[in-house]
Amino acid sequence: MLVRNRLNFRNKNVENRVVLVMALMSHPGSSHSIHSKIIQCKIRHNGVNSFANTVDSARMRSPSWSSLKVKPSLSSVGIGLGNRHRRQVYVAASPPTEDAVISTEPLTKEDLVGYLASGCKPKENWRIGTEHEKFGFEIGTLNPMKYEQIAELLNGISERFDWDKIMEGENIIGLKQNNQSISLEPGGQFELSGAPLETLHQTCAEVNSHLYQVKAVAEEMGIGFLGIGFQPKWRREDIPIMPKVNLDFDSEADMIKKFRAGLALQPIATALFANSPFTEGKPNGYLSMRSQIWTDTDNNRSGMLPFVFDDSFGFEQYVEYALDVPMYFVYRKKKYIDCAGMSFRDFLAGKLPSLPGEYPTLNDWENHLTTIFPEVRLKRYLEMRGADGGPWRRLCALPAFWVGLLYDNDSLQNVLDMIADWTLEEREMLRNKVPKEGLKTPFRDGLLKHVTQEVLKFSKDGLERRGFKETGFLNELTEVVDTGITPAEKLLALYHGKWGRSVDPVFEELLY
Repeated sequence: MLVRNRLNFRNKNVENRVVLVMALMSHPGSSHSIHSKIIQCKIRHNGVNSFANTVDSARMRSPSWSSLKVKPSLSSVGIGLGNRHRRQVYVAASPPTEDAVISTEPLTKEDLVGYLASGCKPKENWRIGTEHEKFGFEIGTLNPMKYEQIAELLNGISERFDWDKIMEGENIIGLKQNNQSISLEPGGQFELSGAPLETLHQTCAEVNSHLYQVKAVAEEMGIGFLGIGFQPKWRREDIPIMPKVNLDFDSEADMIKKFRAGLALQPIATALFANSPFTEGKPNGYLSMRSQIWTDTDNNRSGMLPFVFDDSFGFEQYVEYALDVPMYFVYRKKKYIDCAGMSFRDFLAGKLPSLPGEYPTLNDWENHLTTIFPEVRLKRYLEMRGADGGPWRRLCALPAFWVGLLYDNDSLQNVLDMIADWTLEEREMLRNKVPKEGLKTPFRDGLLKHVTQEVLKFSKDGLERRGFKETGFLNELTEVVDTGITPAEKLLALYHGKWGRSVDPVFEELLY
């Protein structure tokens, strides 16, 4: 299952992803220097204000900010990423936005930078939103849901709980209701994109309401939903489930600090939420197979982005990086145009072989950004991508973890001070070893568990200072850190003991 907590930083019309917007102010003695060219939230001419208005107008024409993710057989895109073991891993990119904004003159690189900077948002408008996916399966056979069953479920939820249907031709592909949406992922997962809310209590109430509605219809159909990070029984090429947390920022300096903190701590999130130890019905040798797959998949568009720790890093440097990530597609008139391996730089110059003489729109740029999969991804928010999905008990723990660390200035600075002397080699080592060793990964004179204890305290203290009595949402993580035993290790103990070396009981153990 996937929990995506998105911290959104829109100037208005706040949309439905996890919305954690936080001010990261420059701080004397900051862990990493931030270059002086700081892009402010107000830029003249082709700057942030004009882009915010343009993007808002485009957003209003689409069903929801989260963009519907459509099953490949329904003329959608599930991106196949090859790795050096010749395994295909299909990853759901955010479905493309409609090309509603028609470019009257060619975009420039400065326009693309302005688009990213337009995410700036004042602290009083910070919100929390959550997204999470869950695997649907037939309770009688443990087989994954078929599209016909998914369509029946979507129709049932729509009719019983008054959701509006989202159609692609004759096929139902999602639902929307106020600021929430339910979408269909390429692997048949259901995803809730929640509304922007003020507290974790509201977020968890929304999640519980969603699960109640889904179960009310699904149980009558003999369908269950599984909370896990990777499909435990079905074929390996099926889609891994990844919770995400999206973080807002109020300036370029704010973005840089959060990006660095997020990248450095992703291995800790991976360890705390490790929950994918099975593949094709047996242990796979990892605690987080989902995370391991990303260490071995299309390095042009994934990884730990070491350049984020360079003194010169900012919006412009991320644009330079994204321009060099090979394209996948351009979306025109509800159709995908294959641009695999082509250059967005060429597109910017009107020299894209698939569309000669045509220039990109902001929608094209937004779609391209969704095809990049580093451990932390920058769009108009920062997306944390390091954790496995899990059962309902942990649905609120992931946003709580990041809110406590990144919505409190003191906690954020504590993190930056902690990671100030971590080397590139150490960060890469953690990224590569944690999927297998979890909290027992050696780090300096101890184990990653000891670092995680300190990080979790920072998060708890940050939540305390927010004043909403939200620290209880970290209880699941406190148990993991105190024992040093990850969720995956608990599942493996059951597999080798009570379950008699069968993964089938996991469908009951992690059933929503």
